[in-house]
Amino acid sequence: MIKSFKIFCLAFIFFGASSFKSQKPQNYIYTSSGDLHDLEKKIRNKEIGGVQIVYNWKSLEKEKDVYDFSRIENDLNFLSQLDRKLFIQLQDRFFEPEARYVPDYILKDKEYKGGLVPQYDNPGENKPVGNGWVTQQWNPEVQKRFQKLMGALAEKFDGRIQGINLPETSIDIEMKKDKTGFSCDRYFQAEIDNLKFAKEVFKKSNVLQYVNFFPCEWENDHQYMSRLFKFAKENNVGLGGPDIVPNKKAQMKNSYPFFNQYKGQLSLVAMAVQEPTLTYKNPKTKKPFTKEEFVEYAGNYLGVDIIFWSVETPWIRELKVED
Repeated sequence: MIKSFKIFCLAFIFFGASSFKSQKPQNYIYTSSGDLHDLEKKIRNKEIGGVQIVYNWKSLEKEKDVYDFSRIENDLNFLSQLDRKLFIQLQDRFFEPEARYVPDYILKDKEYKGGLVPQYDNPGENKPVGNGWVTQQWNPEVQKRFQKLMGALAEKFDGRIQGINLPETSIDIEMKKDKTGFSCDRYFQAEIDNLKFAKEVFKKSNVLQYVNFFPCEWENDHQYMSRLFKFAKENNVGLGGPDIVPNKKAQMKNSYPFFNQYKGQLSLVAMAVQEPTLTYKNPKTKKPFTKEEFVEYAGNYLGVDIIFWSVETPWIRELKVED
């Protein structure tokens, strides 16, 4: 018995705790700051370990170098009283035409070249439909300001929040008409630089990058996906994504196989079941995916540690406080 225990201890030291990760993900609720108090009864349920909340850039930097983190502070205090953890998503891209949630100086001052570029539903077609905006992280002046915000957040919240995640890598812009200096390589490098900076300033809290697709890339033909996963493993950075859709073809040509390949090798894998995710149906049953189907695929194929569930998920809507 003593010999077996020694062998186990040596194996644990050699392989590390990540090799023994549970395949059943933790459940978190994904919501907005304004709805947090209304969800108290659900958050108190023993199945919920924490909450992921999205905060846009403009809400945190009211004017240049004038930061307001009171909303995060209030949310963190509220969740701490419930013995629940907070994961913040720092949002720099937006999915509605009127959503331009970056500070005014980023939009107006010349060095930022407008700060945002439009995203389109059908980039490159004759009549693309605008559906949102993405921040010009490839513009060094814009990126400096975004990184300064991350630094200020880290100074205030590192070690107090469970983690910070940067939003999805996928963007769709009109590259031929771009006048901001965009290129796919510059965009990829900007994402890596932001991730590297976040890891440097957040020394205690988890750092997580959402990854699904990269512009210009399909099936890793630019090695963006493989380089990101390699970087994440080597730098103790977590990865995740905005959607868990079992075996979805587009994801299977991009990020999903890498999550499977790196299963158990990343510091953290956290993925979401958001409102659009709930519209997908299992091709075998012809019905929306169930909680059990999401969890099984997330844990066994993708190696997910945390699932951020939309409050619209049927099982979340039915949650009650348990004594």
